[in-house]
Amino acid sequence: MACRLSELVIDCRDPEALAAFWCEVLGFVVLDREGDAVEIGPQEGFGGLQPTLLFDRAEEPKTGKLRMHFDVNATDRDQAAELERLLALGARPADVGQTGEESWVVLADPEGNEFCLLRTRLA
Repeated sequence: MACRLSELVIDCRDPEALAAFWCEVLGFVVLDREGDAVEIGPQEGFGGLQPTLLFDRAEEPKTGKLRMHFDVNATDRDQAAELERLLALGARPADVGQTGEESWVVLADPEGNEFCLLRTRLA
């Protein structure tokens, strides 16, 4: 038997705002609120095939490039259209040293956490 990712915890300054952003990006819903933490995930809830995301308040600011980041894929549109949607939601372009020749686009969420929008569309 092996382990499976069930939840990813993200420290942030504004859990409600960041949870709302990622709910829009991923089509997730708020599953739970406890203290300053907000957990989001798929409609099916915790324990399914997709891990949930737990946004937990942290006062210290993000410094430097993340050592781990999310990669996301559009499900119902091409990369260019999804990029427009993500930028309208509050994502912004991020420079982590890419050359411009990559097939992915590096973005940052409203608190500066980097993530990549990949080219391949997933069903």
